[in-house]
Amino acid sequence: MKCGYVAIIGKPNVGKSTLLNTILGEKVSIVTEKPQTTRNKIIGIKNFPDAQIIFIDTPGIHRPKHKLGQFMVKQSYEAMDIVDIIVFMVEPEPLKEAELLIIEKLKKFNKPVILVINKIDTIAKQNLLPLIDIYKDWYPFKEIIPISALKSDGVQNLLEIIISYLPEGQKLYPEDMLTDQMERFMVSEFIREKIMKYTMDEIPYSVAVQIERWEETKKLIKISANIYVEREGQKIIIIGKKGERLKKIATEARLELEKFLGTKVFLEVWVKVRKKWRQKDMLLKALGY
Repeated sequence: MKCGYVAIIGKPNVGKSTLLNTILGEKVSIVTEKPQTTRNKIIGIKNFPDAQIIFIDTPGIHRPKHKLGQFMVKQSYEAMDIVDIIVFMVEPEPLKEAELLIIEKLKKFNKPVILVINKIDTIAKQNLLPLIDIYKDWYPFKEIIPISALKSDGVQNLLEIIISYLPEGQKLYPEDMLTDQMERFMVSEFIREKIMKYTMDEIPYSVAVQIERWEETKKLIKISANIYVEREGQKIIIIGKKGERLKKIATEARLELEKFLGTKVFLEVWVKVRKKWRQKDMLLKALGY
């Protein structure tokens, strides 16, 4: 039996959360087209007859501009420190400063590192080999695996290779456990995902969601959530004309929550202003960061 922790790292928006969801066959990490969607470490557990892989999906590594960004990057570095294997995910593009920054960090960890080149469906095959050669010159990766996380191309091969590098050991989590995230956290993430879907520019990054009330009966879960923004103007945009945008956000989130929780959900959401919450330690801690 083999068992171990695997961190999925990379710059924002390379497909880390998509890969985790594809591997698990369930949505445990929210996904949007916008970078820096993931803010916390998300654990996803994949079981095999002879192995258990405990994946840690991490926030995208970037140069932070505020304390929330510092928290996000710290989450990624902490994950790299505690795992058995690091999966470094990149896009099929020439190396830039962001990739080189991560490679410099990798040199500080004595861990097997597997390079995963994602989104190979967006590049001509003849352009892939030169890119692989360039990465080989920068770091001694144990393996370099091209995949398309969205189309599940190459993912099975990646899993087999990860298992080959796992340490021996008994399973650490029950076989029917998919993630260690609490339901309230998952609910707040689903709401935040819909906000990111329907807002633009700085607004998605100025939003935090906190579950205020959770009442459960046999047939219904009543949930009340606060959506926090930093400015009054952002609040007006999220609510939208005659409350239509907020209604759309809440409706889509509720439908997804009912599927996730397996029961009817009554969801009410309120938009409130907490000025500069991304810069204040006490507010960040209160909001789970």
